[in-house]
Formats: sequence, structure tokens, C-alpha cells
Amino acid sequence: MSVVAPMKFGVMFANAGNGAQPAFAAELVHLIEELGFESLWTVEHVVLPASFGSQYPYSPDGKIPGGEEAVIPDPLIWLSYVAALTKRIKLATGIVILPQRNPLILAKEVASLDLLSSGRMILGVGVGWLREEFDAIGVPWQARGARTDEYIEALREVWASESPTFKGRFVEFTNAKSRPKPFNGRSVPIHIGGHTDAAAARAGRLGDGFFPGKGDIVHQLEVMRAAAADAGRDPSLIEVTRGGKPDYDSAGRLRDHGVARMTVGTMGFDLKTIKAKLGEFSENVIARFV
Repeated sequence: MSVVAPMKFGVMFANAGNGAQPAFAAELVHLIEELGFESLWTVEHVVLPASFGSQYPYSPDGKIPGGEEAVIPDPLIWLSYVAALTKRIKLATGIVILPQRNPLILAKEVASLDLLSSGRMILGVGVGWLREEFDAIGVPWQARGARTDEYIEALREVWASESPTFKGRFVEFTNAKSRPKPFNGRSVPIHIGGHTDAAAARAGRLGDGFFPGKGDIVHQLEVMRAAAADAGRDPSLIEVTRGGKPDYDSAGRLRDHGVARMTVGTMGFDLKTIKAKLGEFSENVIARFV
């Protein structure tokens, strides 16, 4: 069997559907870790308002899988549960809808989870697509991109500073001491989700990583790298994650474009099917990228 350059692999949508059930989740994460996957990725919606008109950007018909009845546990609580059941696998949000979250509360939650999991947390964030959800929560839809940028800066201030102080358009605090700190004492990696030019530029300016859910990866990475250079940052230090077809050739193409991590879905709704599909992927793809 040929061996090529190292690449990381993650499982997306781990907390959705049957993953909400504790016994199923426990077996699922044990299986994923045993098969050599590097990370688990979770999704978020606080509410799915009835008969919403917003278009889900990641399906051809604009409808979210599972519709309004989709079961989606809070990603941070779910990751806390599975953190205690696993040893090495990274715990990632893909994504938390950042403008809907209070940055001080989120900073405390994420730092706590990162410390208790010995530094396994990756905080994926995005601006959101479901306007009706913002309306239900009471967060303004307008300027959610600017709010996201500011919250990223506020999170890092809370994690890194002994006496966090921040003054912005949307959030302000002075000497707001927050403990515990992240496992490394400084920060938790923040990965920017989204497929638009705005998301790519945000990743270049502010992200430790970039996770576009669809679109032209070549163009997206050009935008990201240009924004990073303009901000005086090294684009090569921004880790790129991307979903793809669960086969060796797709993984190789992503790697050749500079993608560091490929994600796949669970590829089934019952554990028997998931074990077979992910096991086949592990043998035919992951083993060839060690």
C-alpha cells in the first residue's frame, strides 16, 4: 500500500440525530477514535423556527437535513460528555454561531472544556444563515459579521489576559477576571467556518483555521491568503479543513490544494452501517495518509 504525505481526518455532524442519545454517542465516539480519526465536529442551532424561509446553504433544495424536527444537542455540552469518554481525539465545533453567543460566557465554557480535556478543543465559529433563529433569540441579524470579528478578539483577550479588558462596538468589559484559562494558558484555536469571500477574508485576518463548507477551494484559499498577507500574518499557519467525498482521490486533491484536514459524515444512521462505512474509509484512505 502506498503512503503519501500526512493528513488529518475528522467526522462531521457527530452530535446530530442519533448522536443525541447517550449510549449511541458513547459507542460512536469510541468507534471514531479507534478507527484513527483525529477529530469530531459538531453542529449548532439553538432553535429551528417553524416554517422558516431562510435557505440552508449546504443542500441543493435549501432545506436543512431533518427539517424543523432535527435533533441537535448543544455542541459544547455534547463535547463535554464525549470528552470524558475519549482520550486523544480533538473536540471541535463546526460551527458555533458566534454572534448569538455572549463572548464572556462562551470564553468560560470553552476554556473549561479545553482544560478538562487536556487541550483538545477547537472552536469553529461562523456568522449563521438562519435569520429567523436570530429573531427568536433576540440578536440583530444586521452586522453579525462585524459582531463575529469583535467577539473573536474579545474571546482571545479573556483567555490570554490576567485582567481582561476590552472596549468595542458590541461588547465592553474591564478587569473581567475569568478562570480557568485554556490548557496551554493562552488560547484555544479558532477556526472560521463559511464559504463566502467574507468568511475567507475573516479567516485570513483572524483565524487559526479556515473551514469552508462548499465552493471553489482554490479561490477561497486565494482570498484567505491575500487577507492574511494584508494583515501581516503568515497564511501557511492557518490550518484548512474541508469536507469531501469519502475516497482516496478526493482526499489527495484536497491535500494538493493545501487542505490539512478532511471531514466526512458518519455515512449512516445505525452503528452497524457507520462502523462498516467509516471502517472502510479508515482502511482505504486514512491508512494511506499516515
